[in-house]
Amino acid sequence: MRKTLSFNEINKLADDIIDVIDNKTVIALIGDLGTGKTTFVKRLAQKLEVTDIVKSPTFNYVIEYLTGKIPIYHFDVYRLCEPSEIYEIGYEDYLNSDGIIVIEWANIIQSELPDEYLQINLYYSDDEEREIEIKYVGNDKKNEEILKYVGFSN
Repeated sequence: MRKTLSFNEINKLADDIIDVIDNKTVIALIGDLGTGKTTFVKRLAQKLEVTDIVKSPTFNYVIEYLTGKIPIYHFDVYRLCEPSEIYEIGYEDYLNSDGIIVIEWANIIQSELPDEYLQINLYYSDDEEREIEIKYVGNDKKNEEILKYVGFSN
């Protein structure tokens, strides 16, 4: 389901997502430059009481935030040439660890995403709002549960 949300509503969405997911969830963020992917990660980190400064890992590929309630592993795969390159930066180790994995530009590594993950698409609407589309891929029951919890169900 797709909704147009203000930035305050997007912050509430991020808070609700943290409340409903478990600590081994992969969040795939997809959207053009400037749609708010990193801002969304900042809010997730804030909700988890991360004390580090959250920034885009564009030139690092991954930044670990270990100071909050649950570790966050923040990937930015924009500069990868091939999806399989994700394994060269320790992706499999992160998948097998406790912590939330958030991947910006996840569409670039679509073929390497796990069987289950939360996909969030962000679309530019205007300066005050973004269109958001959410789907939990690979588990219909969990998809329904999450969509209902965050107010995206019909």
